[in-house]
Amino acid sequence: MHTQTLQKPLTVKEAIESRHSIRQYVQEPMPKEDLEEILRLTSLAPSAWNLQTWRIHAVTDPGLKEQLQEAAYGQKQVTLAPVVIVLASDMEDVLQNLEETLHPGLSPERKQSEAANLSAIFGGMSVEERGQWGLTQANIALGFMMLAARGLGYGSVPMLGFDQQKVRELLGLPEHAKFAAMLPIGRADQEGYPHHRHSLDRIVTYH
Repeated sequence: MHTQTLQKPLTVKEAIESRHSIRQYVQEPMPKEDLEEILRLTSLAPSAWNLQTWRIHAVTDPGLKEQLQEAAYGQKQVTLAPVVIVLASDMEDVLQNLEETLHPGLSPERKQSEAANLSAIFGGMSVEERGQWGLTQANIALGFMMLAARGLGYGSVPMLGFDQQKVRELLGLPEHAKFAAMLPIGRADQEGYPHHRHSLDRIVTYH
């Protein structure tokens, strides 16, 4: 059963069209039900072979947020938002637990075959190459997360301007983990800038 959110959810179209990067947030906590719904919707993002490479770190502790703000070169949105998500990718954890990603409807023989195939494919890559591949999948989840948040009436801003090594240390992440973004989420306390985007003629080529 889905939890009740603070307002009627936006349609996908409304969420896309009204999403802006928000850096000022209303100073109020986020209901746990809303946070869990955002994370649940994020977890439905697609990934190749269903590997689900993303690992989500939801930070609400004020002290830890202050440390994350310092690692983010003082950017105030980190402590102004009630929740800060650090979305990372961990391909080594995926490969060590492949059985978790295999569909339960598969026969034991098919599961064994799928696991052997994936092990062979990624075993031929370096840790860095696997990490970069996994990051492409986590970036899909990042898009889902921003739209899920906006759909429930929240603002966010994706950040990569932070000291990755410090964030690894603060959250206890392994060296091979890759970062999709740090994402403050909360009720907007300001309007975002109007969209300024290329025309379709500039970015689309029909074949």
